Amino acid sequence: MLGNVPAGHRAVETSPPYFQSSLAMPAPPVRPVPPTHPYASSIQGHMPSEPSSYPPPHMPHAGTGWPAMPPPPNPSSMTPHEGLHHPKQAEQATATSRGLYSPAAGPEATTPGAGGDKGSGGEELTEKQQRRKALLPFVIISLSYLLFTITDGSVRMIVLLHAYNLKFTAMEVAIMFCLYETAGVFTNLLAGVAGAKWGIRFTLLFGLSFQFVGLGMLFGWNPSWSKTEGLIYVTVAQMFSGISKDLTKLGGKTVTKLVTPEEKQGQLFKLVSWITGFKNSLKGVGYFIGAACMSAPIPGELGGYYLALGVNVFLIVAAIPWAAVGLSNDLGTAKSKNATLREALFSGNHNLNYLSLARLFLFASRDLWFEVPLPFYLRAPPCEALGLPCQTTDAGEPYCPWGGSECVEGLCQNLNVGGGCGGLGLDRVLVGTFLALYIIVYGQMQAAVPWMVLTPLRQSPPNKWVEILWGLVNSLPTLVLWLVVLYGPHFISGIFTDKLITMIVGIAVFALIFAVNSSIHSYLVVRYADGNKVAQSVGFYYMSNAVGRLMGTLVSGAIFSGVGWSDYNNSLIGNNVNVGIAWCFFAGTVSSLLAMIITFVIKDNEAGLMCGVMTCVPSKEIEEGKGKGELPGED
Repeated sequence: MLGNVPAGHRAVETSPPYFQSSLAMPAPPVRPVPPTHPYASSIQGHMPSEPSSYPPPHMPHAGTGWPAMPPPPNPSSMTPHEGLHHPKQAEQATATSRGLYSPAAGPEATTPGAGGDKGSGGEELTEKQQRRKALLPFVIISLSYLLFTITDGSVRMIVLLHAYNLKFTAMEVAIMFCLYETAGVFTNLLAGVAGAKWGIRFTLLFGLSFQFVGLGMLFGWNPSWSKTEGLIYVTVAQMFSGISKDLTKLGGKTVTKLVTPEEKQGQLFKLVSWITGFKNSLKGVGYFIGAACMSAPIPGELGGYYLALGVNVFLIVAAIPWAAVGLSNDLGTAKSKNATLREALFSGNHNLNYLSLARLFLFASRDLWFEVPLPFYLRAPPCEALGLPCQTTDAGEPYCPWGGSECVEGLCQNLNVGGGCGGLGLDRVLVGTFLALYIIVYGQMQAAVPWMVLTPLRQSPPNKWVEILWGLVNSLPTLVLWLVVLYGPHFISGIFTDKLITMIVGIAVFALIFAVNSSIHSYLVVRYADGNKVAQSVGFYYMSNAVGRLMGTLVSGAIFSGVGWSDYNNSLIGNNVNVGIAWCFFAGTVSSLLAMIITFVIKDNEAGLMCGVMTCVPSKEIEEGKGKGELPGED
């Protein structure tokens, strides 16, 4: 059984490390044979007999007459995991191949020779220092990305509330955001190419700078302009904010792939989920900050508006220095060759293409009712409250008790006829709080998805089957809301408390389920992306995300503003917003189902689908085992 090692094979190191077998193929550890063993002489005849200082003093049989054993192969000369049976040895060999570990001095020592990184003074870095250096881009990009995200949510709330007060309709507000989303389509495409060619630092700094341009233009929005002038001006300003958002987001999404080893897919899923969830939570904080600043008692008609913009300028100023001085120019660039526009537009990655198409309809399923219709619905006053006499404060000032209405000639009238009536009539702070809580809950759920939802169900890290299951579940809340809002008696009779509770519960359930879907998608795109062109791949994917938002925003504005007029036949109070938002919920349901159906085309069938202890879709390994009449693990 024992013999010389055939040519071309490496002797296999076994555990413990000082004993080396001469078998050509990996074998279980061979225990030393005492000299008294009946076959000791024959076994020893196959062992090296040349003198050596090995074994070390702690060898159990040192000094017993055993022939000296040669030292084990140097792990630095072996490929990761080659011939290593002990987990610690495999880990050290992998670390050595990356220049992170020195077998001679241990994990805390500096790495000798060419494999190690060096500090600014030429000294070699310890493993901890190298890890810290590798994580520094992640920390800087995440910090800049998260600070920017606050401004992104805040600016969206500022434009929505200010446009509502200036009597813009839902469709006109949707048009204001159309270049914001359209810019995202092209920016994601071009940013992916730019990131692959010039690096993440380039795209991040340009993104933050464009947000300055957008904020500066909003300072110049003059309420005395006509609707057409204001519409064109704000649409262009939002275009710069849209470019800024997607340039900045590119770095936040791709850096997770760059700092996570290929074999750490579970860790990658958790990292992507955490940064995505925390980002969305901070976007919710931005919604609240924007609404609160708009309602602040600042002197002047536009005092709150200018305060809100000024806070956002400060946050951008705080984000830029970190990115400017702390990032390398080649971070995120393609190593093999520069990406081209043709490669980005016509991706040959089958899974990424269809995942991108599914992403389009997934995010349209939310934006078909969330971005414009929901804020208008929350702000629109009850129809029965319009035309009633105004009330007076203790100081004798007339006012109307419902948000979205104003006192004109002693009567409460709709502040924005184009915004309709029949909604909840909340004031601006409560509208911002409602939207902020949705986004915060959604974001926190994203961060908790790996350990709270998918791990107990044995669906982590996820694959296409996991997304198909949750895509189907995602369509249920909006389907129920469509039926309840359109046909529910408390919505028809206008009972405020029942309507508010229904909307809170239904939207909260959707937020939790949508967070699971979004988290799965955010992981799958990084998983399917080409490792050395991750910026290009993620940019292509989020281009489709922007198309979905654009489609959802424009279609939702048309639906919300176009239906429900026949209910009142009164142009002075507007359309019935209950009908408008109900059909927006229905459109979201259809879009969610389309996203689920498209996911079936993705080629990712190996792992199957577990539903806790049940197997919902058998894995490829199990199916092959059944075809052979045996299961994996059976002899």
